[in-house]
Amino acid sequence: MLLSTTDTIAGKKIVKQLGLAKGNTIRARHIGRDIMAILRHIVGGEITDYTKMMAESREQALDRMIEDAQKLGANAIVRVSFSTSMIMGGASEILAYGTAVVVE
Repeated sequence: MLLSTTDTIAGKKIVKQLGLAKGNTIRARHIGRDIMAILRHIVGGEITDYTKMMAESREQALDRMIEDAQKLGANAIVRVSFSTSMIMGGASEILAYGTAVVVE
């Protein structure tokens, strides 16, 4: 599956637009990670547990978007973007979305 954050894919011609492809995940914080985050907030620096959790969430959202596009018959997705939102205290959603297309 080809992915692009632009409207086109270099060297390819879009022959059909199939619609929106999307994938999301919602993750909740873990009390153990929160304790470490509080300590890190005091001394400064990266909160690596949360960095890892967000990276895993992005990958899962991307994988689900790709699956959605494949169900539509796409072989590429253009205008790929991410969106995040807080669902409730301690839980956030990551959404990956783009336009499913067929390219030659």
